Amino acid sequence: MTPAPPGRGSRWRQFCLLALITIVMAGGGLYLFIVTVDPWDALPLSPRFARVPVTSNARYTMPALARNPRFDSVVIGTSTSRLMQPALLDRAFDARFLNMAMNSASPWEQARELDMFLRHHPRPRIVMIGIDAAWCHERPGSLTSPNRPWPEWMYGHPAWTGYLHMASLYALQEAANQFLWLAGLKAQRFGTDGYTSFVPPDDHYDPARVQAIFARWAPPDNTPAPPGMADTPPATMGLLAEMLERMPASTLKILWFPPASSMLHGTAGSIAAARLQACRLGVGGLAARTPDTVALDFNHDSTLTENRDNFWDPLHYRIPVAQRLMTDIAATIRTGRADDAIMDRLPADAPR
Repeated sequence: MTPAPPGRGSRWRQFCLLALITIVMAGGGLYLFIVTVDPWDALPLSPRFARVPVTSNARYTMPALARNPRFDSVVIGTSTSRLMQPALLDRAFDARFLNMAMNSASPWEQARELDMFLRHHPRPRIVMIGIDAAWCHERPGSLTSPNRPWPEWMYGHPAWTGYLHMASLYALQEAANQFLWLAGLKAQRFGTDGYTSFVPPDDHYDPARVQAIFARWAPPDNTPAPPGMADTPPATMGLLAEMLERMPASTLKILWFPPASSMLHGTAGSIAAARLQACRLGVGGLAARTPDTVALDFNHDSTLTENRDNFWDPLHYRIPVAQRLMTDIAATIRTGRADDAIMDRLPADAPR
């Protein structure tokens, strides 16, 4: 007697089982690939490959760099600090700098970055913190939350928790990028000292294009400032003070205002001008009462900020300007004087 052919239900169960096995094996293989490549160098059991930063969101790449023992100094800030080049700072200060500045970094993010660096470098030689609109113009959530996707598990949590975050398409994408670099099939884009120039090559500078960018840029708030606004430091100064307190007294702390075009400074008596002056007042006060702390201000009306040819847009200066800033900062630390007219030393009565 011929056995009856398998029923439709039996064939369906076989198909589902085969599909499930295929999915588990494929998913397991992809997960094994991700944790082996370890795109952000964050896992305790991955092979010790010589990885490089591959992710455009630097919030994912900075923790691994902060753990690197070759650094003893750090730059913290937003995009206005990104052109501080560690190779030049190293020679000027006889130090080993890491640039941890990130696009649109909120004060909260900058504080978390500093904590990460201090956890692995408890006695840093030099810490430079760029003071710009992120600190001077407080926005909702700036003291309590990030401005971009933030991998909290990388900052201060046990390393093994990273395995719980590797089963994602984003981790797979970045693992593929890291693998391609390890295999020699992809060029390195981001520096292993945190530095990557994000502006075009300087020989591509086009004044007409820059003028058009200036024309489209939103103007500052030139409405009249409320009484006393210029004399009231922003609430962000509390967080900045806590960051300074977490550093040892032996650390040289440099608080500096990166230059922005004078068009962003606002007219006299305006909210924009008062906000900037209040920020200077707060930073100068912190510098005056914190050991080994220097406050330097490039963000005032000067031949630098009043010349649009020094900028790519109202907020971001050119590489030759960055080189001048680094030279001026190093000279001031070395001599104790602010000899370049584009720079003021804070508080206002500090020696030039």
